Amino acid sequence: MGTPAAQTNCARKATDSSSVEQALNGASAGDTICVSGDLSADRVIIAKGGSAQAPITVLGDGKTITKGITVEASNVVVDGFVAEEPEAPGVSLKGDNLTLRNTAVNSPREGDGDGIRFWGTNIKILHNTVTDTSNDTGAHADCMQTYATDEDSPASQDVLIDSNRCEKIDNNCLIAEGPNSSAGDGSGEGEMKNITFSNNFCDNKASQAVLADDVRNMVITGNQIVGHINHAFAFQNQSTSGVVTGNQVGSVRYEVGMDSSSQNGYNGPQAGGAP
Repeated sequence: MGTPAAQTNCARKATDSSSVEQALNGASAGDTICVSGDLSADRVIIAKGGSAQAPITVLGDGKTITKGITVEASNVVVDGFVAEEPEAPGVSLKGDNLTLRNTAVNSPREGDGDGIRFWGTNIKILHNTVTDTSNDTGAHADCMQTYATDEDSPASQDVLIDSNRCEKIDNNCLIAEGPNSSAGDGSGEGEMKNITFSNNFCDNKASQAVLADDVRNMVITGNQIVGHINHAFAFQNQSTSGVVTGNQVGSVRYEVGMDSSSQNGYNGPQAGGAP
């Protein structure tokens, strides 16, 4: 988890979930809402954004505890929170031009157990830490996930996931499933593409750290993979034009697993086999 911006130039201040809502209702494009105190009983809901040139920033102090964060708006920056034992996903991002940074998600539970889920275009997930996801209840508890199953969960594009830490993760560090994913529940609408996963730390227990299923142009670079897993990165179901470079991988049989449908345009280490 990185260091959040200092709480200066605050257009509005909030200390509980109701005052966050009030501050958002009165906010204008470009405003910073500074949030402090203990919100551990409440999930922070952000349903209003700014503009592409002037997003609304919701700024914690790096110790601002919540029961989770939900963003359902475009043009929002979320910075400096701690989601402590939230109902999964710990953070849910849905919209365009969103940034999540310098935020911790600790021990997400219930649901599918994920730390962060995201849907939209031009999303940045930077300098966050997700710790202790659990499959104990039959969940599929990933550090981060996106999928495209219906109009409410559209295919994500132009996503940067950089300098995050995924620690004690029972499943994948990132799973991205496009609208024609092999899971069989995709919407068939749109295209998932242009996802960069860079400079992240990943300690997980699934067969792979990163799984791309029906995703075009995924770039995986500069990551440290320390889990005892079969292969670090998996490309399947026409996940073409992938790039894999400069990663540190630990106890893996091979770095990349890839099926024949994903080989077109691939640039990286020789794939060891189908994922």
